[in-house]
Amino acid sequence: MYVCLCQGITDGQIRSAIQGGCCTYRDVRIALGVGTQCGKCACVAKQIARETLGEGAQNTQDATFCPAALAAS
Repeated sequence: MYVCLCQGITDGQIRSAIQGGCCTYRDVRIALGVGTQCGKCACVAKQIARETLGEGAQNTQDATFCPAALAAS
């Protein structure tokens, strides 16, 4: 589903960015440009990022889950 029409960013791209190393919504925003134009997508993009980061934390049972940290180990 398209989340950011201004930049053409999908929910899958947000999830992929997190799996690829983005550890916060801010990282996703910088990497993809989501929420940087009109801003109407920011709430939905943040929610997708939170859910995706939360899923990772549940999988590792670590509240500070970051896929990039796993790749570095």
